[in-house]
Amino acid sequence: MRFLTFSLNDRPSWGVATDNGVIDLGARFGSDLHQVLKDQALESMMERAAGLDADVDLADIGYLPPISTPEKIACIGVNYANRNAEYKDNSAEPEWPSLFMRTIDSFTGHGEPLWRPPESEQLDYEGEIVMVIGKSGHRIPEAEAMGHVAGLTIMNEGTLRDWVRHAKFNVTQGKNFVHSGSLGPWLVSADEFNDYGTMTVTTRVNGEQRQHDTTANLMFPFPYLISYLSTFYILKPGDIISTGTPLGAGARFDPPKYLVPGDVVEVEVPGIGVLTNGVIDDPTV
Repeated sequence: MRFLTFSLNDRPSWGVATDNGVIDLGARFGSDLHQVLKDQALESMMERAAGLDADVDLADIGYLPPISTPEKIACIGVNYANRNAEYKDNSAEPEWPSLFMRTIDSFTGHGEPLWRPPESEQLDYEGEIVMVIGKSGHRIPEAEAMGHVAGLTIMNEGTLRDWVRHAKFNVTQGKNFVHSGSLGPWLVSADEFNDYGTMTVTTRVNGEQRQHDTTANLMFPFPYLISYLSTFYILKPGDIISTGTPLGAGARFDPPKYLVPGDVVEVEVPGIGVLTNGVIDDPTV
């Protein structure tokens, strides 16, 4: 089932996306999707939503990131094997995952524009599959890891390339500009997936395919990531884990192909959908 967070007439709500529109569960039951996960109530909400008629057309809502207030947004870097080779530094495959954190303000929703800040012209795209935690856990065994996942969504993990080089030991600055990335369109519940090891992610810019790969090529598969992160984190409902991007980011072209106002970026993951965003200059400047 596709759960989403949205705005309607400036009112935030949440619900279920169907082929006929949106079932507004916020109007019926209150709360929000993050709280539903905290309450371990996603399955009961699926049962309540079954058979209900849509309340509003998808075209009439504004999409928001599916989880509005995650405690943690953990992002895995350089996780596809051929992306590691893309760096051309003759390095061996890493022993441990690369990790950095993002804030929710650095993301916008499906259909909303990415903001290119005045501080940089090197806004780049990174299409990724994202896990959303549904059950708390600490030191989770790999064999039990996927039982802690509520569902999957999509991320465009937008990056300001020159700002990831502002310091020696981190990339945080270039990963957290306001609305430089996006999440959505919705959270697809885990019961919709049978094989996490053969999923694909494709990124297109203005219709041109730039990225495409399969999770079969991940150096650190989904269960390992959950187990590894839960070694030092207590993973909690609503926590977001991005799983890495394939080769083909704009910075790796010669010359680089950075995003400019007017561009349209699509990240597609079969079984989840397509996350689409245009690009504008930061409108607050």
